[in-house]
Amino acid sequence: MLLTDAVLLALVLSLLVAIARVVYGPTDAERLVAADFGFVVFVAGVAMLAVRLDRPVLFSLVLVAALIGFLATVALARLLERRRIR
Repeated sequence: MLLTDAVLLALVLSLLVAIARVVYGPTDAERLVAADFGFVVFVAGVAMLAVRLDRPVLFSLVLVAALIGFLATVALARLLERRRIR
């Protein structure tokens, strides 16, 4: 339990850094990367919480969230690239 708590704390600190980067990022691309990183950290936090609480049903949520995160990243990258071309 101590290791999972330490990992959860590290993930929370990483999420705070990602949020700061999203707010203060100088370019849209850096904000997009920070938002993607924040989502990955969030999903990792849910996975660690599933381990911590011994709830395997949360792993299905992690799987769906990872798929949605991937699709959102691709869509936002295409949108950012299209905006850059014009």
